Amino acid sequence: MKPIISVENLGKAYYLGRKLDKHQTFRDAVVDAARGAATRLRQRFADPTARDDAFWAVRDATFEVNRGEVMGLVGRNGAGKSTILKVLSRITEPTEGRAVLRGRVASLLEVGTGFHPELTGRENIFLNGAILGMSRKEIERKFDEIVDFADVEKFLDTPVKRYSSGMYVRLAFAVAAHLEPEILIVDEVLAVGDAAFQKKCLGKMGDVVRQGRTIVFVSHNMDAVTQLCTHVILVAGGRVSERMPPDEGVKQYLAMTNEGADVPLAQKPRVWGQEAREKPIFTGIRIITDSGHEKVVETTGGVTFEVEVRDCEDLTDATAGVLICNTRGQRVAMFHTMYQAGMRFRGSKEPQVLRCRVPSLPLVPASYSIELVIAHEDRLVEKVERADRIDVVYRDVFGTGRVPNPSQGYVVLPCEWDRMG
Repeated sequence: MKPIISVENLGKAYYLGRKLDKHQTFRDAVVDAARGAATRLRQRFADPTARDDAFWAVRDATFEVNRGEVMGLVGRNGAGKSTILKVLSRITEPTEGRAVLRGRVASLLEVGTGFHPELTGRENIFLNGAILGMSRKEIERKFDEIVDFADVEKFLDTPVKRYSSGMYVRLAFAVAAHLEPEILIVDEVLAVGDAAFQKKCLGKMGDVVRQGRTIVFVSHNMDAVTQLCTHVILVAGGRVSERMPPDEGVKQYLAMTNEGADVPLAQKPRVWGQEAREKPIFTGIRIITDSGHEKVVETTGGVTFEVEVRDCEDLTDATAGVLICNTRGQRVAMFHTMYQAGMRFRGSKEPQVLRCRVPSLPLVPASYSIELVIAHEDRLVEKVERADRIDVVYRDVFGTGRVPNPSQGYVVLPCEWDRMG
C-alpha cells in the first residue's frame, strides 16, 4: 500500500528583496518598479536554485507518512516546520521537489484559517466545511457535534470578528477535526486556549487516529508529542531527519535546544550571603545523563552533576548542594552534601570538581532549572538560582503507557494497589 503522504526532495525558497530608499523620488520609484518587473520576468524562467538572494526555508526534505499514523514535526522556531505544513496544505508551492497527498486534507495552521470575520459562527461552519470539500449534508450531520465541542452555542449567530482568540481557535479546530478528513494537518493548535481545551484537543485527535485517519502535527508541547505521535521527524535549518520513535525525537529536540543556549556559569547572576565576594565560586557545571543526550533524562533515569568551584580557599568547613526547581521556581528536589557523612570539605583557590551521582531521578516529564548553593559553617555564601536546565522526558515506568503530569505532582514513585473484599 502506498503511503498517504509522500514528500520527495522538497524545497521552498524565499527571495530577499533589497532595502528601499526612504528618500527616493517618485520618478526613481517608477524606474525601480519597471526594473523590478523585468528582473522578476527573467527570474521566472531562470533556475531558482542558482539565485544568490534565495533563503531556503526547507531543502531536500524527503519523508513518508503511512495511513493511520501521527507524524510529529519538532524543531526550533524558524526551523521550517510551518513551511512544510503550508506546502502540504497547498497554501504555497514548492520551489523544488514534490509532495503527494492521497486523501482529503483539512488544515488548521493559524487561528481561524478560512473564516470570514463578518460572517457568524454558524455561517463560517458551513463556509469552512465547503472549503474543505464537504457537502452540506455532511456538515449538517456534524453540526451539533461541532458546536458542542467548540462551546460557542450562545455566540453561534454572532460575527466571529467579535470572538475572543480562544473562541476562534475552538471553533476552527472543531470544524477541521469533525468533518472527517483523511489527513488532518495541525500547527500549534495547543498554543492557544486553556488547559481544559488543550486536553479536549488531544482527546479529539486521539479519536481521529483511532478512526484510521492520518495527522501531521507540529507542537512545542513535548508531552503532547510523546502521547499522540507514532513517529517524529526533527526539523533543523530547513533539513529533516529520518523518522524516529517519539521518545528519541523528543530527546534529540531537547538536547538541541540546550546547545549554546546559556551564558557561562561564571557570568550568571548570583546571590551572596552576608557579604559579596570579588570572584564567583561556581564557575562550571556539567550534567551527564543515562539517556545519551546531555541535560535530557528519562523519568527514573540516572543523572550526574559535576560542579566546578574555585577561589574559595577561605571556606574551611563548606557544604554544597544541587537543587532542582520547577518553572515557578519552587524546589522539587535537593541533593546536598550536608546529608552525607564526611562530605564537608575545605575550599581552595584552584578549581575543584564536586560530583553528585543520582541513580534514579523520579520526576514527571517537564523542564526544570538547576540551582546551586554553597555554605560555610551552615551559612550561605553563594547561590546561583538558574545555573542550568534539565529536561525530564517520558518513560513508561509503570508499563501502562501513562505517568503523572506536573499538575498532578512532581514525583513518580512505585506503589502497589490491591482490592480487598
